[in-house]
Amino acid sequence: MKQLRPPLTADDVQTLHCGDEVRFSGVIYTARDAAHLRMMEQLRRGEPLPIPMEGAVLYYVGPCPAPPGHVIGSAGPTTSGRMDQMTIPLLEAGLKGMIGKGGRSQEVIDAMVQHGAVYFAALGGAGALIAASIKEVEVVAYPDLGPEAIHKLIVEDLTAVVAVDSHGKNLYSEGRRQYQR
Repeated sequence: MKQLRPPLTADDVQTLHCGDEVRFSGVIYTARDAAHLRMMEQLRRGEPLPIPMEGAVLYYVGPCPAPPGHVIGSAGPTTSGRMDQMTIPLLEAGLKGMIGKGGRSQEVIDAMVQHGAVYFAALGGAGALIAASIKEVEVVAYPDLGPEAIHKLIVEDLTAVVAVDSHGKNLYSEGRRQYQR
């Protein structure tokens, strides 16, 4: 199990390989569809993004409200492919890691190789378990979007698997090939 502390460096990214299990500790940011659309609008207008993108890790999640005694509610990953049309400009801005569920388009995978980034898969359906690794939550951009606002998360041992590495190896296609034999 590899330990990662964002922001990720080029060396961090290059040492990760498809299928590696990782644990994140430190700062990651949430961003779903609506937040991605807002960031794309800001980039088109030449405005700075609301979060530091260099080396950042984005978790595709819209967390549920926190129940009493907790910092966050269920925080399971959402389908990453919905962000594909808006991912490349963020990779160009320095994004190094994305956490979600499901596959990515070949265009995004090619851009990940070009810009040195990694896509991590989190366990869908395990939102309550993932929430236990989130120690602090702060809305840092677009509060009007509610759960789709950008949140800064302080995490401890948030577990994920490298689904697509910076060399273009894809766990989803590799897994299919393995079982087609």
